Amino acid sequence: MRISVIIPTLNECKHIAQTLLCLQVMRQHGNEVILVDAGSDDNTVEVATPLCDLVIITKRGRAHQMQAGINKSCGDVLWFLHGDTIVSENTYFLIQQALNKHLWGRFNVTINSQYKFLRLVAFMMNLRSCITGVCTGDQGIFVKKEIYTQVGGFPIIPLMEDIALSKKLKRLGRPACIKTSINTSGRRWESHGVIKTILLMWLLRMLYFFGKNPVSLKKYYK
Repeated sequence: MRISVIIPTLNECKHIAQTLLCLQVMRQHGNEVILVDAGSDDNTVEVATPLCDLVIITKRGRAHQMQAGINKSCGDVLWFLHGDTIVSENTYFLIQQALNKHLWGRFNVTINSQYKFLRLVAFMMNLRSCITGVCTGDQGIFVKKEIYTQVGGFPIIPLMEDIALSKKLKRLGRPACIKTSINTSGRRWESHGVIKTILLMWLLRMLYFFGKNPVSLKKYYK
């Protein structure tokens, strides 16, 4: 069961090396890492190239970037990670084990931040996705490639592509909720304000749930 890790990036030079270094052991065991960059104007590509099996340059848009990586992938399993996510070296074993019983899944997430309140945010993210079966990109969604293709993959929308994919996948089965955590940066919350960012994300998800077009929601998300 070969895994293809797909990582969309844009100006991630401060974080990408640490993210990719964690994935080198799985590369040594025959899995692949594909980075899809949206025209970074820092040295993300230069830092990433020796640590990846393939680097692709494409237009901006996380859904578009991930689909571009998928089109070039050779694995039986797709694993989507953000460019500021840190995983344990043996995390890919957990994916292989989970997919013996499930079609797709995600990890618990912790948020690396000076703000202790974000521990509660992470706890609520994990609890919510276990209850609803809907997962976010921060949680490292993984899926059998044939199942991803069967449901039609990511819709090419500017926002909420992870939510949309989750809703498609859970029609075929609930996700494996791996309790082992992967770690994501808290910079989004820190730079825009913790409470403000939480309220904004709740609002965007609520509007999307009630049918608001993601194109119109994009202007509120920075």
